[in-house]
Amino acid sequence: MYLYLANDVPTGRILYLVSNNRILAFRQSSNPAQAVVEFLPQSQVDLSNVIRLNTRVVKGCLGLISIEKDLFLAVVTSATEVGNTRPTAEESVARIHEVCFYSLTSATWDELPVESLTNPEAIDTMMNRDSYGQPSTPPIIEHPCMPLTKILSSGHFYYAKNSNWDLSSRLAVRLPRDSHSTWDLGTFDEKFIWNAFLIRSLLDLRERLDPLERDDFDTCQFIVLAIQGYVGTATMALPAPPKEGKPTIATLSLISRLGWKRAGTRFNARGVDDDGNTANFVETETIFTADQHCVSYAQIRGSVPVFWEQQGLQTFGQRIQITRPTSSQPAFNQHFAQLLEEYDSVHAINLLGTKENEAILTTAYARHLSSAREVIGDQVFITHFDFHNAVRIGGHDSVIRELKRLDAISRHVAQFGYTMCEVKTDEIVTQQSGIFRTNCLDCLDRTNFVQDIISRTTLEEYILQARQEWIHSNSLWTHHRELWAENGDALSKIYAGTGALNTSFTRSGKRTLAGVLSDATKSVSRAYINNFQDKGKQIAIDMFLGNMSNQRPVTIFDPIHDSVRIALENRVHEYSSTKQCTIFVGTWNLNGRPPSESLLPWLFPRDGIEPDMFVLGFQEIVPLTAQQIVQTDPDKRRMWERRILETLDHRPNKKATYVLLRSEQLVGTALLVLVRTELLPVMRNVEAASRKTGLRGMSGNKGAVGVRLDYYDTSFCFLTAHLAAGHSNVDERNMDYRTIANGLHFLKGKTIPSHENVIWLADTNYRIDLDNETVRSSAESDDFDMLLAGDQLRQAIDSGTAFAGYEEGPLLFRPTYRYDLGTDRYDTSEKMRIPAWTDRILYRSRGGLDLGVYSRAELKGSDHKPVFAIFHAAVRVVDVAKRTALSQLLLQSVIATAPGEKLDEKLAALALPPSIGDLPPPSSDDAAWWNGPEFPNGAISMAELRDVRAGSTNPFDSPDESSLSSSSTSDEELYTDALMLQTPMTPVPAVVTRKPPPPPPPRPAKKPTD
Repeated sequence: MYLYLANDVPTGRILYLVSNNRILAFRQSSNPAQAVVEFLPQSQVDLSNVIRLNTRVVKGCLGLISIEKDLFLAVVTSATEVGNTRPTAEESVARIHEVCFYSLTSATWDELPVESLTNPEAIDTMMNRDSYGQPSTPPIIEHPCMPLTKILSSGHFYYAKNSNWDLSSRLAVRLPRDSHSTWDLGTFDEKFIWNAFLIRSLLDLRERLDPLERDDFDTCQFIVLAIQGYVGTATMALPAPPKEGKPTIATLSLISRLGWKRAGTRFNARGVDDDGNTANFVETETIFTADQHCVSYAQIRGSVPVFWEQQGLQTFGQRIQITRPTSSQPAFNQHFAQLLEEYDSVHAINLLGTKENEAILTTAYARHLSSAREVIGDQVFITHFDFHNAVRIGGHDSVIRELKRLDAISRHVAQFGYTMCEVKTDEIVTQQSGIFRTNCLDCLDRTNFVQDIISRTTLEEYILQARQEWIHSNSLWTHHRELWAENGDALSKIYAGTGALNTSFTRSGKRTLAGVLSDATKSVSRAYINNFQDKGKQIAIDMFLGNMSNQRPVTIFDPIHDSVRIALENRVHEYSSTKQCTIFVGTWNLNGRPPSESLLPWLFPRDGIEPDMFVLGFQEIVPLTAQQIVQTDPDKRRMWERRILETLDHRPNKKATYVLLRSEQLVGTALLVLVRTELLPVMRNVEAASRKTGLRGMSGNKGAVGVRLDYYDTSFCFLTAHLAAGHSNVDERNMDYRTIANGLHFLKGKTIPSHENVIWLADTNYRIDLDNETVRSSAESDDFDMLLAGDQLRQAIDSGTAFAGYEEGPLLFRPTYRYDLGTDRYDTSEKMRIPAWTDRILYRSRGGLDLGVYSRAELKGSDHKPVFAIFHAAVRVVDVAKRTALSQLLLQSVIATAPGEKLDEKLAALALPPSIGDLPPPSSDDAAWWNGPEFPNGAISMAELRDVRAGSTNPFDSPDESSLSSSSTSDEELYTDALMLQTPMTPVPAVVTRKPPPPPPPRPAKKPTD
């Protein structure tokens, strides 16, 4: 396969990928993020005047990506064969060494020299030396895809060299699936295919080809599906039975598949996300193939599945923060529900220690698992094993002994078993019925050590039953140890930047001085890489996976689907609804004071309003001393969290309960988000970030904290800040704002402006440019117009130097700064500070956010008065079923459009059928729509159940008299019947014999708001 460029053509640049007399041609369409791709016979293309872009043989295509308004084609230009992981089935694997990106839009990048990246050791050196996207000595111009090239050329990516098997799926999944259907390139486990974002458009193109063209396409092997992780294989001769003299040639393989759905580096990806995906999730499969049987055994690893992070500079003391302690349960449950669906039964082995930080995670893990059993059942087990303590007492050898002595682990090793198939027929003999899920803090060193032990123990179980003479084979166990050591190093380099610790013992079975020194060196290297280089690498990973907020996949020109997509976007109101919600936003500079009075006048200033969400920002929650700036004490923030939760819990006439969704602190600035308990499941992708502005960004005495979230399908960003002080320091305040607005970023490239709703609640420190006497007298007489004329913040907004585009409610309350402590009297100290509206709430929205109340509370616990605002927001709820149904209707309508028919008018007239109605409101423990008079307490009589026709419970079933019905399950007969149907087929309405479900209750009338 070779790559060619045609420049002198009317359509612009065209890239030709040529293989087996077929060509895949790429060029950009009129849409900057869209490509035109054609699958052509080589005879239809004139290659006489083309330029060969690379002297190497191209191994395949990884896909298309758009970067900086350029379209790039990613191709594998160097790969070596690792080996045959299952020789009897010809399942060879290749390791990628070099990937190149070629532009479809510009010749700018054609002449740039590409550094040779074929040497894996050189790659490791380069990756550890260079910061992704920020090289120490940047060239005059760098290829925009260089960060992606470094990742893909790292030597950690693999693909199936033969195009007839799926590397992303373990043997226990592949064999049953492939035995019932013809192998298809488009069938794979997407969570392990790292180039899924890049390759999706080409897979869609492949699906649109007719069957013969699709076979030709697959034969050319244009598409590469790459996993990241480790693949190793070893071949050995094992002793023959006593009566035979011929040894058995066996193959031992290890395949580790790293999941990408919560991908990232060590300190940037921790815990779980809202969809139940955990950081550093790896499925590792041991495959042993001998003369009669092939044995497969899978294990998994993954971060503790709660919301936790490690922020700030991390050295050798791990500072762990559980970020959403009360809202991790749904994600935890979903994670284990997915594992149970995939693996049937799960035994978790938690290797965390008893030190303070790791103990926090262990306690949370145990608590969540105990609660989860009520939802996911009793097929999840856990063993807590303090690895470090066992090593400290008895050395690494004791870990092996102790694990084998644990009854629960030994029992499940035997009970879960392994997958075994016949070598000649691939017929499955036994099936693995459960899986061990192992974790430590990073899921690297300790985890790999224990998984090695479990893998060997299971393999011994098979050997003792099949060929006992192999149990003492030195060659077999040496290769097993070596493969697991290499596996540990590979996964550690991906996640932490260095090889794994403890691998000297894994390789040799003993601890040596050289191994101890090597581990110490790796620990120091990790600390440096993870703190100073991984941020850039994380951005590159997110770009490759398509996670950046402003990133869109490259589509392939397809007029039919493009018309459907545009029509779908224009009709969003048809498949979505809006819910009204109330958000309380408050800000208060505490002057380092603890709670000293009731917070009810601030949190509930209007009778009858119980917000859906409280967003509270604090400044100077701790005194801004040098000690606090260096090492912030979280106890004050926790004290205020407890006081606020107590206030909410013990308020009179309580109608709702609240939980703390997320809190974050930067020295004295803290942000708390609390939501109604029943809204926890619809609050997703909750993240926090901070930005220092003190001492030009080096100190956190000034700065901002942000929390972003998705409420149903609407995004919110809340920011609390403490800007530069001083009456005349307006320019410094403006600079602080710009630093925060441009420099505060969330994960996956999300920025402040990328959100639909942004609310600032801050001590802005903007003052009033009037003399002290005028300000005080005007404040006392409530002459706010006079004060507004001198307000520095309004002047900054009007001039566009800060907070441009933001709105603020009318200032109809007195300045909130500065008061004598415990009084309503403005500052009488020696400095006699001029009163000012330093504490402000500003907002910006793309629609649906209205300000209802903007005022202050008359509390006296600080030298500032707290400010609050009550917002009414309309959040969008997308009905996925409706959207899918409308999409299908639009697609069918476009396909059936006759020549001369006006497509726009036809699509505009198309409507969803009335059967797809509004869904009832969500059920709760107190009310459910099916609890109506027709079905008291949701009960259905047995007589009604007996009347239901067998087999009619599937809404897609056809009645007996339908032309779509068939009494045979034969594929050939079904195909023959389909050919005899009239075209177009007219669906026959199904006869409904079941009683219709009760109608949803009427929605309650909306209460009037302020």
